Amino acid sequence: MRFVRYTALLVALILWGGGLSTTISHWLYAIGFIADDYKYGDLYRMSALSQFKEEALPCPARHRSNDTSSTQLYIIGDSFTEPARLSKDDFPVSYYQRVAWEHPQRAQLNPTKRNVLLLETVERHFREHFTHPVNELVVQTDTTTMAPAKVSLYRQLGQEFHRIDVEERLESTLFSGAWAFWFKELKAHLTLDWFNRTTGNVSLSTDKQHVFTSLDTDTNKALNSSFAPLSDQEVDALVDSVNATAARYKRLGFDAVYLSIIPNKASILEPNRGAYNHLIERVQQHPKLGIPAIDVYSSFKNSPQSPYAQGDTHWSCIGRALWLDNVQTLFHEQPVQFEGKRVL
Repeated sequence: MRFVRYTALLVALILWGGGLSTTISHWLYAIGFIADDYKYGDLYRMSALSQFKEEALPCPARHRSNDTSSTQLYIIGDSFTEPARLSKDDFPVSYYQRVAWEHPQRAQLNPTKRNVLLLETVERHFREHFTHPVNELVVQTDTTTMAPAKVSLYRQLGQEFHRIDVEERLESTLFSGAWAFWFKELKAHLTLDWFNRTTGNVSLSTDKQHVFTSLDTDTNKALNSSFAPLSDQEVDALVDSVNATAARYKRLGFDAVYLSIIPNKASILEPNRGAYNHLIERVQQHPKLGIPAIDVYSSFKNSPQSPYAQGDTHWSCIGRALWLDNVQTLFHEQPVQFEGKRVL
């Protein structure tokens, strides 16, 4: 009995650790103890609505990297540019480094190359990212050493232990298997059919053909929603922040800095849901925007097929290809000083 009690206690501690610790959670995924509940998309995972269940398959790489290229690309980006979605192979560059927002890294620029910085953010987080100075990429000027970017102990602990979303992470640890989603789907369909409500932090389009994260649609999410009010004064301040960020990185040695705002899913698939604030267009067309903007918004809006995965907030392979096609234009640009807006 003592063996059983200790075994049960050990299993409980491991499960609790998986819900609290990033490292333990990744280890449990790696050994197959936790099923990949993102396999069919983050929105399916939250909603458990089977009509949006679509396996997320990897998109083909472009195989464009070139060790003799004169361009080196650095990206400060969010989940759209994670290694699982993009890599060096997708760009005609000799060097590639991607830095996640709020996870600083150091970089050494090669002065004999064309160093390009791309600031990538999804629309729902643009206002958050540029309300304070952008310091995710720390340019290392001393070429004799390459020390890692210093991260405060508080931030390290915050990245490792997730107290805020521990309940959600515990649910993934315990109930990520197919058997659990069978019950979740049953509950989700009953809730939708009987009460016209969705479970999780999601919302449906008016015709119920698309599922969105509530961050896109809930106007109470003032910094995230496509339909939350956005004043001209705030747009001016955001553009000033982008310009200040670009100017600082150019002083640190970058030849060119570009901006890419990826639209919220609801902004493209249901823009008339409410009073769309047109954040992307207002930023990209702002007369004082001092760097080129990669206009994927227009490409997404004009696409005959949805550029988004059915059960996910992220793009489909179609959307990814459209974004990459737009980004390719920056590799044909010469390192010049930009004055005023320019949209690629």
